[in-house]
Amino acid sequence: MNVARLLTAVLLLASAGLAGAQSQEEAIILIAHPAFRDLEYRQTVLIAAPAPSGGHVGVILNRPTRRSLGSLFPEHEPSKKVVDPVYYGGPFSRGALVALVKADHTPGAGSVLLMPNLYLTFRANTIDHVIETTPNQARYFVGYVGWRPGELKSEIDRGLWSVLDANVEMVFRKDTDSLWEELLQSTRRIRADAGAEIVARQ
Repeated sequence: MNVARLLTAVLLLASAGLAGAQSQEEAIILIAHPAFRDLEYRQTVLIAAPAPSGGHVGVILNRPTRRSLGSLFPEHEPSKKVVDPVYYGGPFSRGALVALVKADHTPGAGSVLLMPNLYLTFRANTIDHVIETTPNQARYFVGYVGWRPGELKSEIDRGLWSVLDANVEMVFRKDTDSLWEELLQSTRRIRADAGAEIVARQ
């Protein structure tokens, strides 16, 4: 298998100071506002983390495709061991394969630490190694999402996203069909509870 034949994102990431970097803050979960007009992100749930460049990077968690990794790389036997479908990660470098990897140490070069035991990996040979050694300890995406410095904060301030703490179980949830609706309801309950607490203190 030669993932490098895909349009790889690693050159873009290297120029942005991301390749091989460690984020200084943990990842967050983003839930798109119901009125989000951009069809690319309508009813999406994302994981995002700060990048050393000052921007953010992440992937969409609830857009599984109908393709398996084995169908994308039929001549590569380890790819056929991956159970989950390939997911659509976002509009940046749609031809590139990226991976969310569960590991207690970095999977290799081109990996960004999102939170303890979770990395977002961009480099082709690192993804190859993950597929060949621990194929089902990762989730594979075509494309990703990137934000310029200050861009994600501006979107959150404008109410485009609700924010929750990230956890590995949520990231690797098998059934993502109802994930957006469930998390949207959770954020509404949290806001309602917070409002009730403020009223009770007055």
